[in-house]
Amino acid sequence: MVTADIVVVGAGMAGCSAAYELSASHRVVVIEREAMPGYHSTGRSAALFTEAYGNRVVRALTVASRAFYEAPPAGFTYHPMLSPRGAMFVAPAEQMTALDKHFRDTHELVASIRRVDAKEARRIVPSLRETYVVGAVHEPDAMDIDVNALHQGYQRGLKARGGQIMTDAELLGLEHRGGWWRLTTKAGSVEAPVVVNAAGAWCDEVATLAGAKPVGLVPKRRTAIIFDGPAEHDFGRWPLVADVGETWYIKPESGRLMGSPADETPMPPCDVQPDELGIATTAHNIEQATTLKVAKLHRKWAGLRSFVADKTLVAGYDDAVPGFFWVAGQGGYGIQTAPAMGQTVAALVNSKPLPAQVADRGVTEADLSPKRLRR
Repeated sequence: MVTADIVVVGAGMAGCSAAYELSASHRVVVIEREAMPGYHSTGRSAALFTEAYGNRVVRALTVASRAFYEAPPAGFTYHPMLSPRGAMFVAPAEQMTALDKHFRDTHELVASIRRVDAKEARRIVPSLRETYVVGAVHEPDAMDIDVNALHQGYQRGLKARGGQIMTDAELLGLEHRGGWWRLTTKAGSVEAPVVVNAAGAWCDEVATLAGAKPVGLVPKRRTAIIFDGPAEHDFGRWPLVADVGETWYIKPESGRLMGSPADETPMPPCDVQPDELGIATTAHNIEQATTLKVAKLHRKWAGLRSFVADKTLVAGYDDAVPGFFWVAGQGGYGIQTAPAMGQTVAALVNSKPLPAQVADRGVTEADLSPKRLRR
């Protein structure tokens, strides 16, 4: 029997960032159902840091995370976790109203963001069709994230503080008795007064095992492919480019281009795989908006992005089950918000105020609480 102050369920980015921050003052054990941490959504991310993506709370958490990425604690990682990329949201005529709203919603928080016309958008990305793009919003300070460096840094830091990660430890049962949780897993049992539910797409299933009411999490498939970029352009320097209506995006990736239809197909929690329709839609949408040809596919995959109804992340104690703390609903924002969310989770688990860098940007405990989903 392993005992701890806190057991974190899930060793993806959400679980590891929370465990790292909590391990500064607690004995923490992380249990992970897979043989390797980060197998599911964490390992299938588009790996972009953009302060202009998501709703108000997501954007604030992303901005609050930048300082950690740019200056992590000593020894956390051995090379920079951010590298220049940029991001550009483009719009055909029918999406210009949405583009206007996107700019209004983001320009005060993101100092570098700017409106550009169709000519400038096509100068930045020459493969955009002249007949497609009418306007764009450019975020030059968006960055590529070294997801593995961040994830490994959290794991190393946790272990250096005496924390433990148990892999191949699928959760079989939870029982609360006498102020303690007993978690039965395939790798043995763990006891602790507090359980942090950071199980990604499986968060509602873990809650059900604990006797807690689900928060209505919906895992959604996101398809991605790798294909050849145009030989006539230096596309490795392109930003991520997406339509503001979120029906496609492209991003340079290891000498080729990554593409996606930005799909959100509801799925049960699983080891999700791409389907042929999603792949065909990816190629079609990209070829409609650009002069790119999606011919040979070098790789294809899918990941699950799990959302609650308001598409805002969840962090807080369950209002009915003692010692059961939610970290859920990361959607497509879990990597870029991980530093601020890890710090926020540590504060809330310890019943402390939100970190200043989060609170100062207008985020409240109520914004994140699972209670908001049960009104």
